[in-house]
Amino acid sequence: MTVGFVMLCHTALDRAAQVARHWAERECPVVIHVDRRVAAKPYAQLVADLADLSNVRFSGRHACEWGTWGIVAASQEAATVMLRDFAQVRHVFLASGSCLPLRPVEELRAYLAGRPKTDFIESVTTEDVGWTVGGLDFERFTLRFPFSWRKQKWWFDTYVKLQRKVGFRRKIPAELVPHLGSQWWCLTRQTLSAILEHPDRAAIDRYFQKVWIPDESYFQTLVRQVSSTVESRSLTLSKFDFQGKPHIFYDDHLQLLRRSDCFVARKIWPDAVKLYGTFLSDDRTGQAAAEPNPGKIDRLFAKAVERRVKGRPGLYMQSRFPNENYENGRTAGPYSVFCGFAEVFENFEIWLSKASGTRVHGHLFAPDRVHFAGGETVYNGALCDSAKVRDYNPKSFLTSLIWNTRGERQCFQFGPGDTQDLNWFVALDGNAQISVISGAWAVPLFHSNQNFGDIRREAARLQKVEQEFLNILRGPYTKARVRVWSLADFIENPMEPLQTIIDEIGPRQGRRLTEAPRMADLTGFGQFLQNLRNQGMQPVLMGDFPVGDDPAARSTRRGRPYLVK
Repeated sequence: MTVGFVMLCHTALDRAAQVARHWAERECPVVIHVDRRVAAKPYAQLVADLADLSNVRFSGRHACEWGTWGIVAASQEAATVMLRDFAQVRHVFLASGSCLPLRPVEELRAYLAGRPKTDFIESVTTEDVGWTVGGLDFERFTLRFPFSWRKQKWWFDTYVKLQRKVGFRRKIPAELVPHLGSQWWCLTRQTLSAILEHPDRAAIDRYFQKVWIPDESYFQTLVRQVSSTVESRSLTLSKFDFQGKPHIFYDDHLQLLRRSDCFVARKIWPDAVKLYGTFLSDDRTGQAAAEPNPGKIDRLFAKAVERRVKGRPGLYMQSRFPNENYENGRTAGPYSVFCGFAEVFENFEIWLSKASGTRVHGHLFAPDRVHFAGGETVYNGALCDSAKVRDYNPKSFLTSLIWNTRGERQCFQFGPGDTQDLNWFVALDGNAQISVISGAWAVPLFHSNQNFGDIRREAARLQKVEQEFLNILRGPYTKARVRVWSLADFIENPMEPLQTIIDEIGPRQGRRLTEAPRMADLTGFGQFLQNLRNQGMQPVLMGDFPVGDDPAARSTRRGRPYLVK
């Protein structure tokens, strides 16, 4: 007694011929069904390539559109030929033209000989199905599906909606309990003949002809009526992604396929020369016989699905550009944004780089150019300092910067004079640490030599822009770690917030600051703000600066020493 193979083929017929010859030369009969839509010339070539094998047959051809009855009809036709022409066959193994044997035929024959009455077919009730994608778990049995889901999608969806609206339900034959499972099975001669010779087959076939994807339910349902021993699993390794599409195996999956211990795998890429050369070779030593266990590689497939669905944090690319707010991390790692610090302190970037041991940039989103650390014009990943290139896609610029420097924390300056396109993106990024000295933008204006009318107009503009940014940061959806001080509060005791910021950046935790960067001269700043008020502009983000008061002296009088470099 032996095992016979039914092969359903529609493409890569040269590979199908190679596998069919492998089985036939090892005394396993093969019956091949070729999709009717395949042209006459390649079909004739396939027949000619296998003409020298006496145990290879070709069955009548059906059009095998996905999800339609043609696939079941093809399986029935080929299985009938197998049972009729090869009496020595005890198990019939359904495979596709893209299948590849992973273990020697002798091992499969011995495995089935030890289980002469066992049918291997995944067969699960609709209530227990968890793998169907797109719904229609039970409705596939109660609605009609005369249209092709792939070629007539609009008609398919419209007809389903219409049936639901009018409450149409098909009656399931009384003797049938619908089951679902993988298309690929291995059934005993007794079970398969009982299904094909069922007394009510004509009525059952008419019912299943309007079931959606009947190749996943026809044999899976009928086997429960006629089989005494059903092992609800397939001997074929077949993995699917989150969209229900089959995984394709390539040459670099060689060791993965070996670890599965399965007898057959699909789908194999036709150009996987290494896979075909290895598994169709007679030199198969070193592979121990074992129980098929595709679960051994499920963890790797789960990782592949997660990578396909979620991607890597902070990585955006053409093949996986996620929908807005569905990113697996907006950026690849933590980074710090400082608003107003470079305006309050002299050479703040140099001081922060030394104190924290990180790379500190200037204003990356300044209108004139990108101010990279050290004045560089080209940065990691070939990011250039062109403002025009950056502003073409500011989000991609920032995410590329963080991705290209992952493992090294990036810090940069930001203010109301910069491009504001990323305000929401940064606020919603859990990797961002945003520290703001509100109203600090007024310090450069205070030291500028512009006409006061121009200063007043620019101050009003900058205050409006910063207020909008602060409103976003204080909103309920913000995920960034945000700290905001008014300018007046900050200069009274700058060491405490600076220490907090340095500790959070992390590389030198536990190290106390002994000095702060030199602060800009703010003598007369209170009068400057009063002059803005007198000109009709109301500065509200700086905090309380009494007219004629020296901020540094005020800090000392309150017992909070202010250290300068």
